[in-house]
Amino acid sequence: MSANIAELERRRAAAHMGGGEQRIAAQHAKGKLTARERLDVLLDEGSFEELDMYVEHNAVDFGMAGQTVPGDGVVTGSGTINGRLVYVYSQDFTVFGGSLSERHAQKICKIMDRAMKAGVPIIGINDSGGARIQEGVASLAGYTEVFQRNVLASGVVPQLSLIMGPCAGGAVYSPAMTDFIFMVKDSSYMFVTGPEVVKTVTNEEVTQEELGGAVVHTTKTSVADCAFENDIEALLAARDFISLLPSDNRSGVPELPTEDPWDRLEDSLDTLVPASANQPYDMHELVRKVLDEGEFFEIAPNHAANIICGFGRVEGRTVGVVANQPMVLAGVLDINASRKAARFVRFCDAFEIPIVTFVDVPGFLPGTAQEHGGIIKHGAKLLFAYAEATVPKITVITRKAYGGAYCVMASSHLRGDLNYAWPTAEIAVMGAKGAVEIIFRSEKDDPDKIAARTKEYEDRFANPFVAASKGFIDEVIYPHSTRRRIALGLRKLRNKQLENPWKKHDNLPL
Repeated sequence: MSANIAELERRRAAAHMGGGEQRIAAQHAKGKLTARERLDVLLDEGSFEELDMYVEHNAVDFGMAGQTVPGDGVVTGSGTINGRLVYVYSQDFTVFGGSLSERHAQKICKIMDRAMKAGVPIIGINDSGGARIQEGVASLAGYTEVFQRNVLASGVVPQLSLIMGPCAGGAVYSPAMTDFIFMVKDSSYMFVTGPEVVKTVTNEEVTQEELGGAVVHTTKTSVADCAFENDIEALLAARDFISLLPSDNRSGVPELPTEDPWDRLEDSLDTLVPASANQPYDMHELVRKVLDEGEFFEIAPNHAANIICGFGRVEGRTVGVVANQPMVLAGVLDINASRKAARFVRFCDAFEIPIVTFVDVPGFLPGTAQEHGGIIKHGAKLLFAYAEATVPKITVITRKAYGGAYCVMASSHLRGDLNYAWPTAEIAVMGAKGAVEIIFRSEKDDPDKIAARTKEYEDRFANPFVAASKGFIDEVIYPHSTRRRIALGLRKLRNKQLENPWKKHDNLPL
């Protein structure tokens, strides 16, 4: 028996060494943790249970028969985060550059299958040079098996991708189909074709970071949601983030004890909205003052910042927040904001996370760039997302809610459950100036008459009471009572039942 145990220990030690001390040192020299070190940070101490530690590749071509490493470049298994079960895989760049082989893919697929059966989140840590070229089409088949599972798991269990090194070629499509992507600045990148291919085909000279680095993907492309300074920051953020999400689409939102009173009043909110309708204010202040302990995990904060999306808690239970941001482009809806919010709303709906929407929107952004870029189709995505959502939906209009943007932003007409307005709310087809210039165009050359007409329009429509008189607004509330109203509303809606007509799936305007 002692000989068998010694053999077990030898094999375990070999697996834990990955590509060896020299390659581990090279990984550390780049400021990166190893695959196993990352799992140590991500998971609760001592909770990781590894699967398939001794799996080796089955390739024989190009001298591969004599090159085997236990685990084959990926560490897979399960563990807990704050006591809740998750399944994880962590690619090991020290073993064949983390390249994906047929067996490597099989390991990932196994834990994805088990996660779906158990109804728990999947977290993938990507650090790979791509498909293992020596295996040819077998590695491509492996990728495709992973892709298929990403699709089947979508909307069933949360999927989070952490990009902590290279992720190129076909490898990018697995993270792209997961729910959220976190990246690390200066050490991770994603692109379909690398700088060398780009230069050959288009004659452009570009670095990996410029082509597909964390900053690019969290500001310009929206491929990734958050960028962090280093591995540790990203992994600790992932712990906080997963703690906000349900385990699957049937388990309901997680609940944590809180000492923040549900009926806490915030008198400062009574003066949040400036006297001038053209003066901005920071919507983050409202969001944080409504949520428990002021804690808010924002998604894609550096992309389409004219709309805010993220998660927080009310009475200890997770809620999704969508809010127009007057500090950026006056809070208008444009192509990027519509896409960002639509995807977020659909995630919340898929996992039964209630949605709280704060509205201050002057309309859709005008211009040829927006129209030619397809703002009609992209704006329809957000409309579609809110309209199909069956989760509890509470809306608070703080100031402007004009035109089609009023309709789109979780209005009562899209089956919003509770629609509140502050006394500062202005709900109308458009702003007073634009409306008067159309209605009274014959008087446009008389400034005094136009000024009088503008004041008349403002007195008539620049308030929430016309909409309230028609039942479109449930109540005009004091700003300081917003948290209390939302908490009570969420309590009432906890057992909400609403189903859409049966369909195989919808046809979202992509």
